[in-house]
Amino acid sequence: MQTQEAIKNSGLNKEENSIRNSAKKFLVNNSMYIFLALIIILFQILTDGILLLPMNITNVILQNSYIFILTIGMLMLVLLGDIDLSVGSVLAFTGALSAVLIIENNMNVYLAIFICLLVGLLIGAWHGFWVAYVHVPAFIATLAGLLTFRGLTIVILDGQTISSYPRAFQLMSSGFLTDAFTDNPFMLTLGLGFIFVALYVFMSIRSRMKDLKFGANTESNTRFILKITAFSLAILWMFYTFGNYEGIPNVLIILSILGLAAKFITDRTTIGRHIYAIGGNEKAATLSGINTKRVKFWTFASMGVMSAIAGMVFSARLNAASAQAGSGFELDAIAACYIGGASTSGGIGTVVGALVGALVMALLNNGMSLMGVGTDWQMAIKGLVLLFAVAIDIYNKNKG
Repeated sequence: MQTQEAIKNSGLNKEENSIRNSAKKFLVNNSMYIFLALIIILFQILTDGILLLPMNITNVILQNSYIFILTIGMLMLVLLGDIDLSVGSVLAFTGALSAVLIIENNMNVYLAIFICLLVGLLIGAWHGFWVAYVHVPAFIATLAGLLTFRGLTIVILDGQTISSYPRAFQLMSSGFLTDAFTDNPFMLTLGLGFIFVALYVFMSIRSRMKDLKFGANTESNTRFILKITAFSLAILWMFYTFGNYEGIPNVLIILSILGLAAKFITDRTTIGRHIYAIGGNEKAATLSGINTKRVKFWTFASMGVMSAIAGMVFSARLNAASAQAGSGFELDAIAACYIGGASTSGGIGTVVGALVGALVMALLNNGMSLMGVGTDWQMAIKGLVLLFAVAIDIYNKNKG
């Protein structure tokens, strides 16, 4: 009897441990989403329901679009184990260049955009050359870029602010997709939401079927169904919210294209696997035949393009270019990556996680502004949030 009782207790203990481990793994893997939900609930209460109003949700996207764009590019570098401190200055420089070309020289808007993107690519390649081929630490190379391009921004603007872009340029940041199609944005926006959800569910099921076919580790059916249901409802709510205001912002389309492209590159391409491999162990990646120099060079070049896009979006939003633009933006982008689960040592992180981190930063900015918190306290609070996010990441790794 005692033996049977002991076996029974042992089985119960194993089941309890299994449940406890599953719950712990769930909390670790989804900590960023839990943190995001807590922030939304907190600010929704503290702002008396203003946070989730359709107009304010749209403003969160419009006012913080630069964070999302820079975060997408920064994640690639963080995965390599590097960072780029120059993105705020490059943003200001390309924004100033767009103002000089379009406002002062009446250049065609689309030609000016192409030139700014090309300049951003060249700036990123410049940093990539020093880091990848001369082996200057990324911190030093991009710190030099921060100083250089901040100074050049002041030079080309002559210390002044240039304003009043043409409407075609402003639409990049302040326009809405539905403006060109209908006067009633709600039905069109909600219809697009259902299409987006259908595509998301189809791709998720197809990916799961592929994993099952090749015997890859997959989550349980229940967890998979709960996950796609939760994400589908969140997507529909987002589109419903946009539809109740002005529709889908143009800048959200830009963000979606950039985010999907980055996710495809990191998840489905050889270059993405190389980025993760280099971040995990650069020496091992080199010995396995990966051209680490080329990967680093082009990753920095892509960061320059992202900075240029963010610079034009930011300038279009303000309808002006100034030498002070972009100050501290690099810190927001870096913080978003780490809050979103990226590792400080490289090799770990996802595009979705980084964008969730950027959304956390955006909601912190918006929520504290709605509450009337001064910029001094906002900086202090965001600094503490970053510190705790990295500390939790390190704690989870040590416990693992």
